Amino acid sequence: MASFFEQQKTLEAYKGTNPIPTDFDEFWADRMREADGVILRYTLERAEVDSYPSCEFYNLWFEGMGNARLYARFLRPVSDKPMPVVLRFHGYPGRTRSWLENCSFVGMGFATITMDNPGQGGRSQDLGGYTGTTVSGHLIAGLDGPAKDMYYVRLYQNIRILCRIVQELDGLDVTNVQVYGDSQGGGVGIATCALNPDLIKRAAILYPFLSDFQKVCELGADQIAYEGLRYYARWFDATASHAQEKFTQMGYIDSLSFAHMVRAEVLFGTGLVDVVCPLPTQYAVYNNMACPKKHVLFPEFGHEEIPAFDDMVINFFCGGGLDA
Repeated sequence: MASFFEQQKTLEAYKGTNPIPTDFDEFWADRMREADGVILRYTLERAEVDSYPSCEFYNLWFEGMGNARLYARFLRPVSDKPMPVVLRFHGYPGRTRSWLENCSFVGMGFATITMDNPGQGGRSQDLGGYTGTTVSGHLIAGLDGPAKDMYYVRLYQNIRILCRIVQELDGLDVTNVQVYGDSQGGGVGIATCALNPDLIKRAAILYPFLSDFQKVCELGADQIAYEGLRYYARWFDATASHAQEKFTQMGYIDSLSFAHMVRAEVLFGTGLVDVVCPLPTQYAVYNNMACPKKHVLFPEFGHEEIPAFDDMVINFFCGGGLDA
């Protein structure tokens, strides 16, 4: 097997394999209009942990697509000045990280909002109703129905609603909104930047999941987080006669497809021994971004916490930008 450095030139030129639907931009413009038509209904309640003189903790409940009841944690530093914001997205599957862990951004002076993805172990309600199998993975939920009814399409519409709420909350500086996400959170973060370009200023993205689905399958990496792809192929398309049709439909939720729409500054991290999200899939997303960006490589890290990347985020979010 070739070493990374032998592959590097190929990776730096690779633009992806999964097809991007020809109507991708129009499709998402329609989905955002639908989300913008939802009346904002939300409540803030004191969280189960105590607030302190330096920080307030809230449960944020809001109504999403189809009247689903959705949940996010909201941490707000105590300040008499408008404060910058971090929107944080979690990995797959899972829920928002602890109040304590999210306090790291509060300590930097940022209000933090982090949402539970529906049906992944947290408090957000998943109304279901997806056409086709739901036994294996959110990737393929709704794949047998219209693209607009897939799980991640609905998720990104719900995040659009959350972004609208952010712009209504008191005490926030909506000219200074950042995104942070790793793995699934990285893929969701990329889509959030692409679909809310006037709101997001910077994004720290670590080894994004949801990227270049067809390449994942070609590399035999459709296991672990991507196992839903293999399940679907084996049970519902054993001869691969519908593979291109299904990969094209999944193109509506592929980070690769969203990359060209990102306008925020992006700090992008990759562990070079990542076996969960293959290197070509990460490079494809990065290579298709036309925004200000920086790719940081970590030779001895895989799909895991990378403390050095976390430390880089401090300067990146606190005003130093990509040159920090």
